[in-house]
Amino acid sequence: METYGFNQDQKLVQAQKRVKCIKGFYIHAMVYVFVNAFIIAGCAVDDLNNLKTSEPYMTALFWGIGLAAHGMSVFGQNFLFGTNWEQKEIQKFLNK
Repeated sequence: METYGFNQDQKLVQAQKRVKCIKGFYIHAMVYVFVNAFIIAGCAVDDLNNLKTSEPYMTALFWGIGLAAHGMSVFGQNFLFGTNWEQKEIQKFLNK
């Protein structure tokens, strides 16, 4: 019976961590949108020629790459390695 309770508690902790990671990504995405909109709008108000250069978009581009990496770490955990990749690799090393 104690093992069952421990597994349930462990699942709850994992679920809470997962929700916290997802929430962190959504906050990151919202800040990305608002900050980049502010930068681009500020450049447009300042001088219309600024929008023709790549300067206002460089922040969005590089930050967007970081945001995509953050999204992959949150939502694409099994994208490259599969669901039980770690366990399979551990078993390979233990069997040698």
